[in-house]
Amino acid sequence: MNKLFVCLIALVTGTLTLCAQPSFEDLSFEEKLGQTLVAFVDVDSAELVRPAIESGKLGGVLIQWGNYSLEETEKLITKLQGWAANSPHKIPLLIAIDYESGTVHTPITLGFDYLPTNMMISAADDEESAASIAYLSGLELKRAGIHMNFSPVLDVNSNPHNPIIGVRSFGSDPNKVTRMGGALIHGFQAAGILSVVKHFPGHGDTAQDSHYNVPVVKATYEDLQRIHLAPFNQAVKQGVDGVMTGHVLYPALDNKNIATFSKPILQDLLRHKMGFNGLLVTDSLDMKSATSFCTIAECAVRSFASGEEMILLGRYIKPLNLFNQILAGVNRDKLAPQVESSARKIFDIKKVMGLLEHKTVYIPSSQRAYLTELAKISDKAVTLVRDRKRQLPFTANPAASRKPIVCAVFFAPPRFTDQLMNFSQPFLEKGWEIRTYNAALTPRQKDSERAAACAKGADLLILTSLQWADKTNINQKNTISGFIRENKNVVFISTMSPYDIPSYPQADIVLATYGLNKYVLKTAANIILGNLKPQGKLPVDLK
Repeated sequence: MNKLFVCLIALVTGTLTLCAQPSFEDLSFEEKLGQTLVAFVDVDSAELVRPAIESGKLGGVLIQWGNYSLEETEKLITKLQGWAANSPHKIPLLIAIDYESGTVHTPITLGFDYLPTNMMISAADDEESAASIAYLSGLELKRAGIHMNFSPVLDVNSNPHNPIIGVRSFGSDPNKVTRMGGALIHGFQAAGILSVVKHFPGHGDTAQDSHYNVPVVKATYEDLQRIHLAPFNQAVKQGVDGVMTGHVLYPALDNKNIATFSKPILQDLLRHKMGFNGLLVTDSLDMKSATSFCTIAECAVRSFASGEEMILLGRYIKPLNLFNQILAGVNRDKLAPQVESSARKIFDIKKVMGLLEHKTVYIPSSQRAYLTELAKISDKAVTLVRDRKRQLPFTANPAASRKPIVCAVFFAPPRFTDQLMNFSQPFLEKGWEIRTYNAALTPRQKDSERAAACAKGADLLILTSLQWADKTNINQKNTISGFIRENKNVVFISTMSPYDIPSYPQADIVLATYGLNKYVLKTAANIILGNLKPQGKLPVDLK
């Protein structure tokens, strides 16, 4: 056994002997290469990465979303780190997460609390609350054993037809994206979580999804600087820990290579002109926008050649096989210095974070404070987009012979069901009779019939839509539009992407929540009833 790699062991006597810290200089080239590689893993796919971890050929993992409890997530992380402790060099894994909400995170993901979407945070327009929500959620991540968050998204969503960013963005105003993004970075860092912003140099003006196509941003160099690069510039000045690059083509910067493979973008622009010295991270190399040009292993080699330092391999792959392919493809004469410097940076990050010393720090739960802050942001975020006839608020007639009836029809995936229940509370407290129906996201005839039964005889009809980004659900749109035409006293609520609001020009009263959680829905109900004044500011241009 290498004398510098004596592991932390519990002796038979019960005493504890601290292992010597691993030395970077004693790592082989193969082990240094492994430190730069990150595979995606969830509770059900962990065994796929085990051989790579136990052989010391994987430096980190990205734990992926899914319907898992926090206990399951913590057990997964403990198991992964146990495998790392069995590797020849005993270096712990860097555990990363995509904790950014919107289309990436849902209320049940990995057992962590619902994170408000960036667009919801932006609509609240409260930097202190934004920093607090990041700090408090960051503490919960740290308690679970997570070190790095691929967040916040700093893409300026200037293209309403963007199919992938949507509410993941803070909006279409670069100044607001800069301010709110900076608040989240500060919050995560204060909690001891590494913040990696994305998707440099900006995925907001794309009309294609880089998971399936190669998006092209045709913005001029001046527009890129003025709009899309501004938030990243400020993040660099603020000392952000990492930058994730997008698999997007920017002809004004490099007309041949997507950003991930572009020296002009990564070296000339980001490193030299902008002065970024932190960690450069690829987006997942199993995405079609990367594999259109190369295999995952070939893309990893190209990424090193462009200056990338942490390589995200993707999901449902066997990383040890990929490692061997990458190793075979690396020209050591040309790329060894890049691999060496990348591995050293990651090794130093682990050292600074105390991973090499196996430090454990007790962190009390911040959940109660987090939920208080979430409720506060939700109250500030809900936006009254229009009230043409000035019908709000709706109040019960005390002289009426019966209780007023409100019917609320939600169009939402089943996983949001438990978030919908709080909508009823303000109406019940004001003496209303309430009927609710949660229709399918893509409604069918039976949904229309049940919604119609709910609406029949109601004094007020609430209709909610859910659109992830730009893609309109035609069935949902037609069903909602029909109910707006056929009923009086209708309130329409856009519960996710506000870009669906122009699809309902006939709606006289429109609210936007930018996400589905029990707090924003309760706020919306309170606004409808006049218990709260709407405070949210629309973060995008809907014209």
